[in-house]
Amino acid sequence: MKQLLYLSLQYVRYHRIKLLVLTFAITLVSWLPIAIQSIVDQATEELLDRADRTPLVIGAPGSPLELSLGSLYFRSRTSTTLPYAEVAALEKTGLARAIPLYYRFRVQDYPVVGTSPDYFEYRDLKIAMGRQVAILGEAVIGAKVANTMGLGVGDQIVTSSESVFDLAGVYPLKMPVVGVLAPAFSPDDEAVFVDVKTSWVIQGLGHGHQELNRSEALGQILRREDDNIIANASVRQYNEITVDNLDSFHFHANNADNPISAIIPVPNDNKSAALLLGQYQEERQDVQIVRSQRVIGELLNTVFTVRDYIVVGVALVAIATAIVALLVFYLSLQSRDGERYTLARIGAGRFQVRVLMAAEIVTVLVVSAVLTSLLVLATRRYGMALMQELLLT
Repeated sequence: MKQLLYLSLQYVRYHRIKLLVLTFAITLVSWLPIAIQSIVDQATEELLDRADRTPLVIGAPGSPLELSLGSLYFRSRTSTTLPYAEVAALEKTGLARAIPLYYRFRVQDYPVVGTSPDYFEYRDLKIAMGRQVAILGEAVIGAKVANTMGLGVGDQIVTSSESVFDLAGVYPLKMPVVGVLAPAFSPDDEAVFVDVKTSWVIQGLGHGHQELNRSEALGQILRREDDNIIANASVRQYNEITVDNLDSFHFHANNADNPISAIIPVPNDNKSAALLLGQYQEERQDVQIVRSQRVIGELLNTVFTVRDYIVVGVALVAIATAIVALLVFYLSLQSRDGERYTLARIGAGRFQVRVLMAAEIVTVLVVSAVLTSLLVLATRRYGMALMQELLLT
Protein backbone atom coordinates (compact mmCIF):
# COMPACT_ATOMS: atom_id res chain seq x y z
CA MET A 1 0.00 0.00 0.00
CA LYS A 2 2.90 2.34 0.73
CA GLN A 3 4.22 1.74 -2.76
CA LEU A 4 0.84 2.65 -4.29
CA LEU A 5 0.68 5.82 -2.23
CA TYR A 6 4.20 6.75 -3.20
CA LEU A 7 3.56 6.22 -6.91
CA SER A 8 0.29 8.14 -6.73
CA LEU A 9 1.95 11.10 -5.02
CA GLN A 10 4.73 11.13 -7.56
CA TYR A 11 2.23 11.16 -10.41
CA VAL A 12 0.28 14.03 -8.83
CA ARG A 13 3.51 15.94 -8.22
CA TYR A 14 4.68 15.47 -11.81
CA HIS A 15 1.33 16.62 -13.30
CA ARG A 16 0.65 19.31 -10.66
CA ILE A 17 -0.01 22.16 -13.12
CA LYS A 18 -2.73 20.26 -14.96
CA LEU A 19 -4.30 19.07 -11.72
CA LEU A 20 -4.18 22.54 -10.15
CA VAL A 21 -6.03 24.01 -13.13
CA LEU A 22 -8.69 21.29 -12.93
CA THR A 23 -9.01 21.71 -9.17
CA PHE A 24 -9.39 25.49 -9.48
CA ALA A 25 -12.02 25.21 -12.22
CA ILE A 26 -14.12 22.63 -10.36
CA THR A 27 -13.84 24.55 -7.08
CA LEU A 28 -14.91 27.81 -8.72
CA VAL A 29 -17.98 26.46 -10.49
CA SER A 30 -19.01 24.56 -7.35
CA TRP A 31 -18.63 27.56 -5.04
CA LEU A 32 -20.01 30.35 -7.22
CA PRO A 33 -23.75 29.40 -7.21
CA ILE A 34 -23.65 28.86 -3.44
CA ALA A 35 -21.86 32.18 -2.93
CA ILE A 36 -24.40 34.06 -5.04
CA GLN A 37 -27.26 32.48 -3.13
CA SER A 38 -25.65 33.23 0.22
CA ILE A 39 -24.83 36.89 -0.49
CA VAL A 40 -28.24 37.56 -2.05
CA ASP A 41 -29.94 36.01 0.99
CA GLN A 42 -27.88 38.16 3.38
CA ALA A 43 -28.48 41.31 1.32
CA THR A 44 -32.19 40.51 1.18
CA GLU A 45 -32.27 40.10 4.92
CA GLU A 46 -30.65 43.51 5.40
CA LEU A 47 -32.98 45.20 2.90
CA LEU A 48 -36.03 43.69 4.55
CA ASP A 49 -34.66 44.58 7.97
CA ARG A 50 -34.51 48.28 7.00
CA ALA A 51 -38.04 48.05 5.62
CA ASP A 52 -39.22 46.23 8.76
CA ARG A 53 -37.75 48.99 10.90
CA THR A 54 -39.64 51.55 8.79
CA PRO A 55 -42.98 49.84 8.23
CA LEU A 56 -44.85 53.00 7.14
CA VAL A 57 -43.89 55.93 4.93
CA ILE A 58 -46.03 58.96 4.08
CA GLY A 59 -45.62 60.93 0.86
CA ALA A 60 -47.39 62.69 -1.96
CA PRO A 61 -49.59 60.61 -4.29
CA GLY A 62 -47.50 58.74 -6.85
CA SER A 63 -45.42 55.60 -7.14
CA PRO A 64 -45.22 53.62 -3.85
CA LEU A 65 -41.95 52.07 -5.02
CA GLU A 66 -40.38 55.46 -5.73
CA LEU A 67 -41.50 56.74 -2.34
CA SER A 68 -40.12 53.69 -0.52
CA LEU A 69 -36.79 53.72 -2.34
CA GLY A 70 -36.40 57.42 -1.68
CA SER A 71 -37.36 57.33 1.99
CA LEU A 72 -35.45 54.19 2.93
CA TYR A 73 -32.43 54.25 0.62
CA PHE A 74 -32.37 57.80 -0.86
CA ARG A 75 -32.24 56.19 -4.33
CA SER A 76 -35.07 58.19 -5.86
CA ARG A 77 -35.64 61.92 -6.31
CA THR A 78 -39.37 62.23 -6.75
CA SER A 79 -40.71 65.49 -8.15
CA THR A 80 -43.81 65.28 -5.96
CA THR A 81 -43.56 66.81 -2.49
CA LEU A 82 -45.58 67.37 0.66
CA PRO A 83 -45.98 70.67 2.51
CA TYR A 84 -44.09 70.76 5.78
CA ALA A 85 -47.46 71.34 7.49
CA GLU A 86 -48.07 67.58 7.16
CA VAL A 87 -45.48 67.00 9.89
CA ALA A 88 -47.56 68.96 12.40
CA ALA A 89 -50.76 67.33 11.09
CA LEU A 90 -49.33 63.87 11.72
CA GLU A 91 -48.14 64.68 15.23
CA LYS A 92 -51.51 66.30 15.99
CA THR A 93 -53.14 62.86 15.63
CA GLY A 94 -51.21 61.71 18.72
CA LEU A 95 -50.62 58.34 17.07
CA ALA A 96 -47.01 58.78 15.93
CA ARG A 97 -43.92 60.92 15.97
CA ALA A 98 -43.06 62.51 12.58
CA ILE A 99 -39.57 62.51 11.02
CA PRO A 100 -39.41 64.73 7.90
CA LEU A 101 -37.15 63.89 4.94
CA TYR A 102 -36.13 66.07 2.01
CA TYR A 103 -33.68 64.32 -0.34
CA ARG A 104 -33.90 66.32 -3.56
CA PHE A 105 -30.32 67.63 -3.73
CA ARG A 106 -26.86 66.10 -4.12
CA VAL A 107 -23.22 66.61 -3.25
CA GLN A 108 -21.65 64.95 -6.29
CA ASP A 109 -23.27 61.49 -6.29
CA TYR A 110 -24.33 61.55 -2.64
CA PRO A 111 -27.80 62.62 -1.50
CA VAL A 112 -28.27 65.61 0.78
CA VAL A 113 -30.90 64.54 3.30
CA GLY A 114 -32.71 67.27 5.16
CA THR A 115 -34.20 65.85 8.35
CA SER A 116 -34.53 66.35 12.10
CA PRO A 117 -32.31 65.15 14.98
CA ASP A 118 -34.89 62.42 15.64
CA TYR A 119 -33.70 60.61 12.52
CA PHE A 120 -30.29 59.83 14.05
CA GLU A 121 -31.89 58.38 17.16
CA TYR A 122 -34.40 56.44 15.06
CA ARG A 123 -31.68 54.84 12.92
CA ASP A 124 -29.30 54.48 15.89
CA LEU A 125 -26.61 56.47 14.07
CA LYS A 126 -23.54 57.37 16.11
CA ILE A 127 -21.18 60.30 15.63
CA ALA A 128 -17.62 59.00 15.19
CA MET A 129 -16.01 62.45 14.99
CA GLY A 130 -17.29 65.94 15.68
CA ARG A 131 -20.86 66.76 16.70
CA GLN A 132 -24.41 67.00 15.48
CA VAL A 133 -25.81 69.82 13.36
CA ALA A 134 -26.46 72.85 15.55
CA ILE A 135 -27.18 75.80 13.23
CA LEU A 136 -28.39 76.49 9.72
CA GLY A 137 -25.94 75.46 6.99
CA GLU A 138 -24.00 72.75 8.86
CA ALA A 139 -23.65 69.16 7.62
CA VAL A 140 -22.97 65.70 9.08
CA ILE A 141 -21.63 63.17 6.56
CA GLY A 142 -21.81 59.39 6.36
CA ALA A 143 -18.76 57.15 6.68
CA LYS A 144 -18.52 56.35 2.95
CA VAL A 145 -18.83 60.02 1.99
CA ALA A 146 -15.97 60.82 4.35
CA ASN A 147 -13.78 57.99 3.01
CA THR A 148 -14.33 58.48 -0.71
CA MET A 149 -14.19 62.28 -0.67
CA GLY A 150 -11.41 62.45 1.92
CA LEU A 151 -13.42 64.74 4.20
CA GLY A 152 -13.39 65.24 7.93
CA VAL A 153 -14.56 67.62 10.60
CA GLY A 154 -13.62 71.19 9.64
CA ASP A 155 -13.72 70.58 5.88
CA GLN A 156 -16.37 72.04 3.60
CA ILE A 157 -18.62 70.54 0.95
CA VAL A 158 -20.54 72.25 -1.84
CA THR A 159 -23.90 71.12 -3.17
CA SER A 160 -24.20 70.27 -6.85
CA SER A 161 -26.30 72.39 -9.21
CA GLU A 162 -29.40 70.69 -10.57
CA SER A 163 -28.88 72.23 -14.00
CA VAL A 164 -26.18 74.09 -15.88
CA PHE A 165 -28.42 77.09 -16.49
CA ASP A 166 -29.84 78.25 -13.17
CA LEU A 167 -32.21 81.04 -14.20
CA ALA A 168 -33.55 81.39 -10.69
CA GLY A 169 -30.18 82.56 -9.43
CA VAL A 170 -29.89 79.82 -6.81
CA TYR A 171 -26.23 79.25 -6.03
CA PRO A 172 -24.64 76.04 -4.70
CA LEU A 173 -24.37 76.15 -0.93
CA LYS A 174 -21.00 75.66 0.77
CA MET A 175 -21.46 73.83 4.07
CA PRO A 176 -18.99 73.08 6.88
CA VAL A 177 -18.68 69.44 7.96
CA VAL A 178 -19.26 69.38 11.71
CA GLY A 179 -19.58 65.62 12.19
CA VAL A 180 -18.78 62.24 10.64
CA LEU A 181 -21.02 59.23 11.33
CA ALA A 182 -19.67 55.87 12.40
CA PRO A 183 -20.08 53.16 9.70
CA ALA A 184 -23.61 51.77 9.80
CA PHE A 185 -23.29 49.60 6.66
CA SER A 186 -26.52 51.08 5.38
CA PRO A 187 -27.59 53.82 2.94
CA ASP A 188 -26.89 56.31 5.72
CA ASP A 189 -23.15 55.82 5.06
CA GLU A 190 -23.66 57.42 1.63
CA ALA A 191 -25.62 60.50 2.70
CA VAL A 192 -24.98 64.10 3.72
CA PHE A 193 -27.34 65.10 6.53
CA VAL A 194 -28.51 68.65 7.12
CA ASP A 195 -31.41 70.39 8.80
CA VAL A 196 -34.60 70.62 6.74
CA LYS A 197 -34.30 74.40 6.64
CA THR A 198 -30.82 74.07 5.14
CA SER A 199 -32.40 72.06 2.31
CA TRP A 200 -34.78 74.94 1.71
CA VAL A 201 -31.84 77.34 1.55
CA ILE A 202 -30.22 75.06 -1.07
CA GLN A 203 -33.43 75.26 -3.07
CA GLY A 204 -33.48 79.04 -2.82
CA LEU A 205 -36.53 79.29 -0.59
CA GLY A 206 -34.42 80.92 2.08
CA HIS A 207 -31.49 83.27 1.59
CA GLY A 208 -29.47 86.10 3.11
CA HIS A 209 -28.53 89.50 1.74
CA GLN A 210 -25.74 91.91 2.33
CA GLU A 211 -26.42 94.67 4.83
CA LEU A 212 -27.09 97.77 2.72
CA ASN A 213 -27.09 100.27 5.58
CA ARG A 214 -23.33 99.95 5.99
CA SER A 215 -20.85 102.36 4.42
CA GLU A 216 -19.12 99.66 2.35
CA ALA A 217 -22.41 98.89 0.57
CA LEU A 218 -23.02 102.43 -0.76
CA GLY A 219 -21.96 101.45 -4.28
CA GLN A 220 -24.70 98.83 -4.42
CA ILE A 221 -27.62 101.12 -3.56
CA LEU A 222 -29.80 102.06 -6.53
CA ARG A 223 -31.99 104.58 -4.67
CA ARG A 224 -33.70 105.24 -1.36
CA GLU A 225 -37.46 105.65 -0.92
CA ASP A 226 -38.35 106.81 2.58
CA ASP A 227 -37.25 103.97 4.89
CA ASN A 228 -36.77 101.48 2.03
CA ILE A 229 -33.44 100.83 0.33
CA ILE A 230 -33.54 99.60 -3.26
CA ALA A 231 -30.37 97.76 -4.31
CA ASN A 232 -28.93 97.15 -7.74
CA ALA A 233 -28.15 93.73 -9.26
CA SER A 234 -24.69 93.55 -7.67
CA VAL A 235 -26.17 92.56 -4.30
CA ARG A 236 -25.52 88.86 -4.12
CA GLN A 237 -27.16 86.06 -2.21
CA TYR A 238 -24.81 84.34 0.16
CA ASN A 239 -23.75 80.84 -0.87
CA GLU A 240 -22.25 80.16 2.54
CA ILE A 241 -23.86 80.50 5.94
CA THR A 242 -21.52 81.77 8.63
CA VAL A 243 -21.90 83.11 12.14
CA ASP A 244 -21.58 86.65 10.71
CA ASN A 245 -24.38 86.36 8.15
CA LEU A 246 -26.63 83.82 9.87
CA ASP A 247 -29.04 86.47 11.13
CA SER A 248 -29.60 87.78 7.59
CA PHE A 249 -30.99 84.47 6.32
CA HIS A 250 -34.75 84.34 6.14
CA PHE A 251 -37.62 82.58 4.32
CA HIS A 252 -40.10 84.58 2.28
CA ALA A 253 -42.79 81.87 2.35
CA ASN A 254 -44.44 80.30 5.37
CA ASN A 255 -42.35 77.33 6.51
CA ALA A 256 -45.52 75.24 6.69
CA ASP A 257 -45.85 75.57 2.90
CA ASN A 258 -42.24 74.63 2.13
CA PRO A 259 -41.67 71.20 0.58
CA ILE A 260 -40.47 67.88 1.97
CA SER A 261 -40.11 64.56 0.15
CA ALA A 262 -41.61 62.22 2.73
CA ILE A 263 -42.42 61.64 6.39
CA ILE A 264 -41.41 58.61 8.43
CA PRO A 265 -44.12 58.08 11.06
CA VAL A 266 -42.94 56.40 14.27
CA PRO A 267 -46.15 54.96 15.79
CA ASN A 268 -46.55 54.73 19.55
CA ASP A 269 -47.47 51.03 19.30
CA ASN A 270 -49.00 48.47 16.94
CA LYS A 271 -52.52 49.72 17.63
CA SER A 272 -51.50 53.28 16.79
CA ALA A 273 -49.91 52.05 13.56
CA ALA A 274 -53.12 50.30 12.51
CA LEU A 275 -55.23 53.36 13.36
CA LEU A 276 -52.85 55.65 11.50
CA LEU A 277 -52.87 53.41 8.42
CA GLY A 278 -56.65 53.29 8.37
CA GLN A 279 -57.01 57.02 8.96
CA TYR A 280 -54.74 58.01 6.08
CA GLN A 281 -56.11 55.43 3.66
CA GLU A 282 -59.75 56.26 4.32
CA GLU A 283 -59.73 60.00 5.02
CA ARG A 284 -56.82 61.41 3.03
CA GLN A 285 -56.73 61.48 -0.76
CA ASP A 286 -54.04 64.14 -1.10
CA VAL A 287 -51.33 61.99 0.51
CA GLN A 288 -50.40 58.32 0.42
CA ILE A 289 -49.22 56.01 3.18
CA VAL A 290 -47.40 52.86 2.05
CA ARG A 291 -46.31 49.67 3.75
CA SER A 292 -42.62 49.61 2.90
CA GLN A 293 -42.23 45.88 3.68
CA ARG A 294 -44.79 45.00 1.03
CA VAL A 295 -43.30 47.34 -1.59
CA ILE A 296 -39.69 46.20 -1.00
CA GLY A 297 -40.87 42.58 -0.94
CA GLU A 298 -42.35 42.96 -4.41
CA LEU A 299 -39.11 44.53 -5.62
CA LEU A 300 -37.06 41.67 -4.17
CA ASN A 301 -39.24 39.15 -6.03
CA THR A 302 -37.89 40.70 -9.22
CA VAL A 303 -34.34 40.51 -7.84
CA PHE A 304 -34.87 36.84 -7.05
CA THR A 305 -35.93 36.21 -10.64
CA VAL A 306 -32.72 37.81 -11.91
CA ARG A 307 -30.71 35.83 -9.36
CA ASP A 308 -32.31 32.59 -10.60
CA TYR A 309 -31.23 33.39 -14.16
CA ILE A 310 -27.68 34.00 -12.95
CA VAL A 311 -27.63 30.74 -11.00
CA VAL A 312 -28.94 28.86 -14.03
CA GLY A 313 -26.20 30.42 -16.15
CA VAL A 314 -23.54 29.43 -13.62
CA ALA A 315 -25.01 25.92 -13.47
CA LEU A 316 -24.67 25.60 -17.25
CA VAL A 317 -21.05 26.72 -16.97
CA ALA A 318 -20.57 24.13 -14.22
CA ILE A 319 -21.97 21.40 -16.47
CA ALA A 320 -19.67 22.45 -19.29
CA THR A 321 -16.70 22.47 -16.90
CA ALA A 322 -17.60 19.02 -15.63
CA ILE A 323 -17.75 17.70 -19.20
CA VAL A 324 -14.35 19.22 -19.99
CA ALA A 325 -12.93 17.73 -16.78
CA LEU A 326 -14.27 14.29 -17.70
CA LEU A 327 -12.73 14.63 -21.13
CA VAL A 328 -9.37 15.55 -19.60
CA PHE A 329 -9.54 12.57 -17.24
CA TYR A 330 -10.51 10.24 -20.10
CA LEU A 331 -7.68 11.43 -22.35
CA SER A 332 -5.28 11.19 -19.41
CA LEU A 333 -6.27 7.59 -18.80
CA GLN A 334 -5.93 6.80 -22.50
CA SER A 335 -2.43 8.25 -22.52
CA ARG A 336 -1.43 6.01 -19.62
CA ASP A 337 -1.79 2.70 -21.49
CA GLY A 338 1.99 2.27 -21.50
CA GLU A 339 2.09 2.89 -17.76
CA ARG A 340 -0.57 0.25 -17.12
CA TYR A 341 1.32 -2.26 -19.28
CA THR A 342 4.57 -1.59 -17.39
CA LEU A 343 2.83 -1.98 -14.00
CA ALA A 344 1.33 -5.30 -15.10
CA ARG A 345 4.75 -6.57 -16.29
CA ILE A 346 6.39 -5.82 -12.93
CA GLY A 347 3.69 -7.71 -11.02
CA ALA A 348 1.02 -5.13 -10.10
CA GLY A 349 -2.48 -6.58 -9.86
CA ARG A 350 -5.61 -5.16 -11.49
CA PHE A 351 -6.76 -3.53 -8.24
CA GLN A 352 -3.44 -1.82 -7.73
CA VAL A 353 -3.40 -0.56 -11.30
CA ARG A 354 -6.96 0.81 -10.92
CA VAL A 355 -6.02 2.54 -7.68
CA LEU A 356 -3.09 4.24 -9.36
CA MET A 357 -5.22 5.29 -12.31
CA ALA A 358 -7.98 6.65 -10.01
CA ALA A 359 -5.55 8.62 -7.82
CA GLU A 360 -5.60 11.55 -10.25
CA ILE A 361 -9.41 11.85 -10.24
CA VAL A 362 -9.78 11.28 -6.50
CA THR A 363 -7.13 13.88 -5.66
CA VAL A 364 -8.79 16.57 -7.78
CA LEU A 365 -12.29 15.86 -6.44
CA VAL A 366 -11.25 15.63 -2.78
CA VAL A 367 -9.15 18.81 -2.87
CA SER A 368 -11.94 20.65 -4.75
CA ALA A 369 -14.53 19.51 -2.20
CA VAL A 370 -12.37 20.69 0.71
CA LEU A 371 -11.65 24.06 -0.90
CA THR A 372 -15.31 24.56 -1.84
CA SER A 373 -16.42 23.81 1.73
CA LEU A 374 -13.91 26.29 3.15
CA LEU A 375 -14.96 28.99 0.66
CA VAL A 376 -18.65 28.44 1.43
CA LEU A 377 -18.03 28.77 5.17
CA ALA A 378 -15.95 31.91 4.62
CA THR A 379 -18.64 33.39 2.34
CA ARG A 380 -21.41 32.81 4.85
CA ARG A 381 -19.35 34.26 7.67
CA TYR A 382 -17.48 37.12 6.01
CA GLY A 383 -18.94 37.55 2.50
CA MET A 384 -21.46 40.29 3.25
CA ALA A 385 -19.13 42.13 5.62
CA LEU A 386 -16.39 42.03 2.98
CA MET A 387 -18.72 43.41 0.30
CA GLN A 388 -19.83 46.19 2.65
CA GLU A 389 -16.21 47.03 3.40
CA LEU A 390 -15.36 47.13 -0.31
CA LEU A 391 -18.37 49.38 -0.97
CA LEU A 392 -17.38 51.59 1.97
CA THR A 393 -13.85 52.12 0.63
